Amino acid sequence: MDIFKTARTDLASEAHRMLKNGKTDLDPLPGLEAEEETKNGVSLFRVRVLDERGAQTIGKPQGSYCTLEAERFFPRGDDRFPALTNMLAAEIRAMLGGTEGTTLAVGLGNREVTPDALGPEAARYVFPTRHLKAVRHPLFEPFAEVAVCTPGVLAASGVESARQITAICREIRPARVVVFDALAGADPRHLCRCVQLADSGIAPGSGVGNDRAALSQDSLGVPVLAIGVPTVVDAGCFGEEALRGWFVTPKDIDESIRCAARLLGYALDLALHPGLRVEDVSALLE
Repeated sequence: MDIFKTARTDLASEAHRMLKNGKTDLDPLPGLEAEEETKNGVSLFRVRVLDERGAQTIGKPQGSYCTLEAERFFPRGDDRFPALTNMLAAEIRAMLGGTEGTTLAVGLGNREVTPDALGPEAARYVFPTRHLKAVRHPLFEPFAEVAVCTPGVLAASGVESARQITAICREIRPARVVVFDALAGADPRHLCRCVQLADSGIAPGSGVGNDRAALSQDSLGVPVLAIGVPTVVDAGCFGEEALRGWFVTPKDIDESIRCAARLLGYALDLALHPGLRVEDVSALLE
């Protein structure tokens, strides 16, 4: 059974492979461009949704998507952690388009639900500097200006995350917003093994059928980079129709979330503050 035909996915790479199933490179998909390369054993799959035709074809907003597919997310003490973190940081830096002004990092999700805790956990590893930069001490001059927030979920606060983030944007006027969030995938082999970057923003909960207000340049007025990791798949991908709408997560999801969150947070720190190394981030935050 082709799992891509039985489950929804937040990943543009999976959606593109789904569409290309059985087609050759001579059969272009209208409004879409894609390329794949491998660096140091890590696959980089880039998809560009060029126009409305492409958006309708792939079911994703116009924009650029980059997915890093790794063997696994290594813990901080593993010798391979710095290389993967620096590779992700380079991709983030390229998609940010600059670090001038304030960057607002947002961790979306519910801390009480492990597969959905990625966003708040990743935000823990982002070094906030906005208050330090306000002091105007030479010591903090090399750092970019960063603010961090974790708005929680509607059920816990009574206020939509998008409304909270919009209010913060009106107050601090960031130059860009970076959003961390858990995603839904179609292929169990990709769970907690890949990272998607999307400059089109994000619609929280869309992968599990719980759509909330979108976070995008249209809604916030500034560029939005969404960074996510698939932590669940629709159980329907296993071929049982009765399981559609049930979501499955790996048995080691606690450790996987910890590794993924540290990777994402550290990578954003390195992207925003080019002078830092992985060991410097560790010293600052842990």
